Amino acid sequence: MNARTAVIAVALAAALGWATPAAAHCDTLDGPVVGAAREALATGKVEHALVWVQKDDERPIREAFAKARKARAAGGAAAERADTAFYATLVRVHRKGEGAPFTGLKPAGEIEPPIAAADRALATGNAQDLEQLIVERTRSGLRQRYDTTVQLREYDPMDVPAGRDYVGAYVQYVHYVERLYDASDADAHAHAPASARPAPHVGQSAHRDHAPAAAAAHAH
Repeated sequence: MNARTAVIAVALAAALGWATPAAAHCDTLDGPVVGAAREALATGKVEHALVWVQKDDERPIREAFAKARKARAAGGAAAERADTAFYATLVRVHRKGEGAPFTGLKPAGEIEPPIAAADRALATGNAQDLEQLIVERTRSGLRQRYDTTVQLREYDPMDVPAGRDYVGAYVQYVHYVERLYDASDADAHAHAPASARPAPHVGQSAHRDHAPAAAAAHAH
């Protein structure tokens, strides 16, 4: 699978609503942000952690890093607490940069299936399983909405409730297709520096399927 397809696959996972960027796995103990914090402490190089925050947010990371390194030198329970405090600081500042709240570090093992698959693909150098996961879910979602719309399409024009059922199914079907189509153009910003990418729309749900059919129908 080429790089474009891999990017599209991960974007489709977001479009399908598994996780928004702000609620993925950056706050879990086995996520990449805490992994970078551990690497920074193990090597003594704070740069491993700094890549996860914006330039203007470096100061609290450097300060927490210095405290953790000093506590490590003393050893004992204080060192463990300092490590955890550094993890929390890095995650909190990282999430602030995404426009997301920090509600504490989450236990390991709470990573969503598509995100875990994306990480495995990077670790193994093989994105085949990731592609299959996304393609199968996409195909199933598209087919389900298509079949429902087709089944409801042949209604009596005088039966308004039946007509509204069709319109509701049609809107869900078309919006799903729109999301997939938009996500497939994800490579537009895939290689741009983080500072050049659009800011995430915090609080905006990827799901529009449950919007009232009558209101959504006006979009068409």
